[in-house]
Amino acid sequence: MKTDQDKKNTTIPLVTLTLLFFMWGFITCMNDILIPHLKELFSLSYLMAMLVQFCFFGAYFIGSLVYFFISYFYSDPINKIGYKNGILLGLLISAVGCVLFYPAAEYVQYFLFLSAFFILGLGFTLLQIAANPFVALLGDERTASGRLNLVQGFNSLGTTIAPMVGGYMVFELFAEGESISGEETKKPYLVFAAIFILLFVLVKIVKLPVFKNAQEETKGLGALKFPQLRMGALAIFCYVGAEVAIGSFLINFLNLPETIGVSEAVAKNYLALYWGGAMIGRFLAAISFNQNIPVVKKALYMFVVAFTVFLLIFGMVNLTFEQLWVFPVLILLNLLMFYIGKSIASRTLLLFATINVLLLILAVSMGGQAAVWMVLAIGLFNSVMWSNIFTLSISGLQEYTSQGSSLLVMAILGGAIVPLIQGAIADFYGLQISFLLPVLCYTFIAWFGYFCHKNKLDTGGSTLMSSGH
Repeated sequence: MKTDQDKKNTTIPLVTLTLLFFMWGFITCMNDILIPHLKELFSLSYLMAMLVQFCFFGAYFIGSLVYFFISYFYSDPINKIGYKNGILLGLLISAVGCVLFYPAAEYVQYFLFLSAFFILGLGFTLLQIAANPFVALLGDERTASGRLNLVQGFNSLGTTIAPMVGGYMVFELFAEGESISGEETKKPYLVFAAIFILLFVLVKIVKLPVFKNAQEETKGLGALKFPQLRMGALAIFCYVGAEVAIGSFLINFLNLPETIGVSEAVAKNYLALYWGGAMIGRFLAAISFNQNIPVVKKALYMFVVAFTVFLLIFGMVNLTFEQLWVFPVLILLNLLMFYIGKSIASRTLLLFATINVLLLILAVSMGGQAAVWMVLAIGLFNSVMWSNIFTLSISGLQEYTSQGSSLLVMAILGGAIVPLIQGAIADFYGLQISFLLPVLCYTFIAWFGYFCHKNKLDTGGSTLMSSGH
């Protein structure tokens, strides 16, 4: 890769990209707020309610598929227009998607809501294709996981704040008494559209590095020659599918009398813990994968950051310490797994995915508060998955990096398919038993982590050839 400025001058670009990650994390988590809201408004089954995620994440697949075909028959679009212009276009499409929530609420039509989710998803598709590899390129390839985990930490900050701020806007600030009419979504999404326009202006005026591949013409299926990319795409499918499904059903899961049977207003606080756990884990990963910090200092920084962020979350949620004292214990378990992972992306991915398999099996077999905490702990161990899978998958792709990125973003289709299947299982066999589906997803992710660790992809994949042999 070549750049028009020193890669060390990356602070302003990284801060700018961090704002993007925060905002799309916030909006994505708003889906979890709106699903139970729309389910009640339109008297939907679990399966029909999951069409929200099907349309939103299905847009990732459609958008990425179009992108891939363009790169296959012509040349890589991002390599032609640049990462910055790709981000700008993604922001404009996202703003349009937010505006479309106004007519959807005005006419109270579920189809219009689904259309708005789809357009919003298209905007996020382009942002994902451009921004994720852009962050990875802002420095040494060996520390790419650390950088991506850092910005993903702020993405998780958005998903943590969304249940509180977004829940307040929808259920209280813009709610019309006790009735549900759809009006509650009008003003919030107009605010979100305005924020995307402001971000567009910011990105437009900020000078970002210009990365160009040594070979601009990347026609064909070059990215698919790499086995880590092929397996990584399926791992992304599984990860996003599992994470979205759990987040989408969490409020309904907490409503169950078999668990704690709380209202939506209370459940949104626990949803903040789920996403807050991902935020804590991602900030810890940013420290853990930083090779420039001595081991002792690294352990100290991770401990301080973990419990500082926990106190911030504790200050945001409307829960007592007696209600969430288990969470600090889970954080300690998370820190222990980071220590065992030894700052190796593939090894940590393997450990975290295995822990999630065990947590979900316990959640299905237990009841009450214990089942709730098993599910909430998933957030902590989801933390490194996107960043580690993404960076391991594009390791060594060189001129095929953007094409590989589009394939990985295409795999976000998992967020459309897995929740839909889990919704069908929940309708027929019960919501709690449906959480066995994500077990299969995390099992494959664990296998991908093992594959990458075995083939030393953390150090550039020296034992893998691009031919896939």
